[in-house]
Amino acid sequence: MLLNTDKITQMPICSSSSSSSSSSTKSWILHGLAVGAAAAVALGAHAYLSRSGKFRSRVIGIIPARFASTRFQGKPLVQILGKPMIQRTWERAKLAETLDQVVVATDDEKIAECCRGFGAEVIMTSESCRNGTERCNEALQKLDKKYDIVVNIQGDEPLIEPEIIDGIVKALQAAPDAVFSTAVTSLKPEDAFDPNRVKCVVDNRGYAIYFSRGLIPYNKLGKVNPQFPYLLHLGIQSYDTKFLKIYPELTPTPLQLEEDLEQLKVLENGYKMKVIKVDHEAHGVDIPEDVEKIEQFMRERNMA
Repeated sequence: MLLNTDKITQMPICSSSSSSSSSSTKSWILHGLAVGAAAAVALGAHAYLSRSGKFRSRVIGIIPARFASTRFQGKPLVQILGKPMIQRTWERAKLAETLDQVVVATDDEKIAECCRGFGAEVIMTSESCRNGTERCNEALQKLDKKYDIVVNIQGDEPLIEPEIIDGIVKALQAAPDAVFSTAVTSLKPEDAFDPNRVKCVVDNRGYAIYFSRGLIPYNKLGKVNPQFPYLLHLGIQSYDTKFLKIYPELTPTPLQLEEDLEQLKVLENGYKMKVIKVDHEAHGVDIPEDVEKIEQFMRERNMA
């Protein structure tokens, strides 16, 4: 995996995980974070660091999970090579070094019972939560401990890299002007017009400009440009907890409603979102047919 918190560049997609790629990942993370930290100091982050020891130091990972999905009913409990998808996501999240705690937030007792069975801590939330961000916020309010950063770990990315979790946490810690951080990877040409694959564009400092279910940027020919480094949004994202508390109070925005993308409400209200680019073979499970694809991918790489 390749990660750079300062500048987005095109890169090849890795097709497997190994100890050598993990070592390469860590070296790039250190490089990217060094650049990000330098920028943060220029913005005044050193004031926070000197006051609290480490800016936004307390971090929790929350995996929101609901049973009633319009596209895939009961998706968190679907079996992927013998394990529920929610369990595979939880096991990956537990490997992240920056998380002080990992919990599952759900409104469904079947999901809660399953998660307790494999050892996860569960926070029950209401059915009224409109999206994962609001579910994370409700779960946060029910916790005894206080945290500075909440990482929203999408349960339908069961092969999420722990380094990506660590990367977005460190990017947010290094960007005091941002309230949100997320990750992107290179978009495959065959996914260009898939509305379930969300695209992203960023500025030259690594802050999000826009997210869309359509192809962005969209050229005059209306075709995919094989030379352009299109970006695919990965569902994982982290928030400053102070911002997360006010997020549900923000009125839904036109772009958010039109695209059905909660990230747009953040941008439309003028908040900054830091984006890191990673080298990651994205395998989200959006529809039942995706399960067979991800199982085949895992078998080919002995990842069972």
